[in-house]
Amino acid sequence: MSKTAARLKELGIELPSPVPPVANYVPYARLGAMLVISGQLPIGPDGKLAPAQIGKLGAGADIEIGRAAARLCAINLLAQAKAALNDLDRIKSVIRLGGFFNVAGPFDALPQAMNGASDLMAEVFGEAGRHARTTVGVAHLPLNALAEVEAMFEVA
Repeated sequence: MSKTAARLKELGIELPSPVPPVANYVPYARLGAMLVISGQLPIGPDGKLAPAQIGKLGAGADIEIGRAAARLCAINLLAQAKAALNDLDRIKSVIRLGGFFNVAGPFDALPQAMNGASDLMAEVFGEAGRHARTTVGVAHLPLNALAEVEAMFEVA
């Protein structure tokens, strides 16, 4: 078992089957040592968005809902990376995450919600999981999902 697979197991994370694209794009692209994963929604292991992962964050919304959505997006990023690389040990570092949250008006805790994805990368990859990132609130996301996260990895 690879080091990363063992770490995922230790964290109680089972990677789902990668979600196929919902439009005219590829789930990942590679250029040399760079692997770019298209934005992933918080789709569960059953291949569906749970009701808790649909809708908008707004004033007074529970930050934990956003954190859970971002974490699930990050799990789906790892599933796509595994499909691209066959072995997650080939990831040398997480370079960047981009997080998008479906918001209705102000929700000032976007950075803390995005920590759901960032914390997962650090838990899985240690120091190599620390990364640059962008987090923004948007008016709408595909399938009315609560969040979407994209990634760039340095790979061997």
